[in-house]
Amino acid sequence: MKSWSAPAVPTLPGSGPTPRLHDTLTDAVAEVRPEQGRLSLYVCGVTPYDTTHMGHAATYVTFDVLHRAALDSGLGVDYVQNVTDVDDPLLERAERDGVDWRDLATSQIELFSQDMAALRVIPPKAYVGVVEAMPRIVAVVERLVDAGVTYTLTEDATGAQDTYLDVAAVGGVEQVSPLPEATMLEYSAERGGDPDRAGKRHRLDPMLWRGERDGEPAWESTLLGRGRPGWHIECTAIALDHLGETVGVQGGGSDLEFPHHPMTALQAVAATRRSPFATHTTHQAMVGLDGEKMSKSKGNLVRVSDLRREGVDPAAIRLVLLAHHYRTEWSWTDDSLRQAQRRLDRWRRATSLPSGPGVGTLADKVRTALADDLDTAAALDAVDRWCEQAEAGEGADEDAPALVVDVVDALLGVEL
Repeated sequence: MKSWSAPAVPTLPGSGPTPRLHDTLTDAVAEVRPEQGRLSLYVCGVTPYDTTHMGHAATYVTFDVLHRAALDSGLGVDYVQNVTDVDDPLLERAERDGVDWRDLATSQIELFSQDMAALRVIPPKAYVGVVEAMPRIVAVVERLVDAGVTYTLTEDATGAQDTYLDVAAVGGVEQVSPLPEATMLEYSAERGGDPDRAGKRHRLDPMLWRGERDGEPAWESTLLGRGRPGWHIECTAIALDHLGETVGVQGGGSDLEFPHHPMTALQAVAATRRSPFATHTTHQAMVGLDGEKMSKSKGNLVRVSDLRREGVDPAAIRLVLLAHHYRTEWSWTDDSLRQAQRRLDRWRRATSLPSGPGVGTLADKVRTALADDLDTAAALDAVDRWCEQAEAGEGADEDAPALVVDVVDALLGVEL
């Protein structure tokens, strides 16, 4: 699958420190651990409908900042992102709207790509849809069946054979999640699992392969029968295929804290017998709207594309997102956008001056802030301070304004 066009990223003098990042499993901040000078990054992509709302945008901008900080520190980055272009929510939305699910997915993927390009998000090196990855997904499920860690259940109404991972047979889900079992069960029920299905060996066992139902798309597997993947196995297969048996950073929204990320990891460990699957598992906090949770089910979405159609500068949208630490929940408001536009205007005004203070201290402050668990708010404050000094007539470095433009672009992804 073709991703969006990459923005030009300026090269800055010197280099920043290796980023330190919060890990959800240990609840600790630690330096990322590249292998042979390269950081592997897997960020879960969208199910392509109702894209791109601010929860999506916050997630991909956050990991774009990580991507930029890693590049600035001298690391190479191998970035992979999936697209869940066949799944229950997509099929349900297509049926509701009376459109072909493939057409809905195609149109929404294109819209998402346009939004990411407008927000200057560096695209993944591998941008992979479930449909195109189907042979690899089937192969991983078949490997798990051959390993003897799966079982099947038959749906009474259709006779379809569904294949599940036996979590007890692979060491239990507690090895990949610190959550209490009661919380896991609650999240599983809310987030696409089926903990109450009769016949399951453990209520948290994830479905690997859904046997064919009438009216649903299905693919061939000699061992599994016709069907389509369960949700989590797509990311397991795509990550293993493109990044190998271990991943430096597994990222996404906090709604993936359970069951998606733990099940993705558990399936990978079961398939490779190598643990851990990810050195860091990191989550972007939820974004609300005027104090309420923003969600597709509620329909209270602020979409990047809608704002762009209204003439909002994508750089201002990005500044709204960067003003909040990625692990802190916050709500979008019209006032937050107005504040971001004022900040953007001030930055552009200051960097259009003929001179300003030297940029070495500013670059160090921005780099240090981003390396400290992506403290984007502190980075913005540092740029604000430089702009205040420049507008006050402090400093006479004629090269400084242009260099600030490069610092802001390279590290924060904001085009001035």
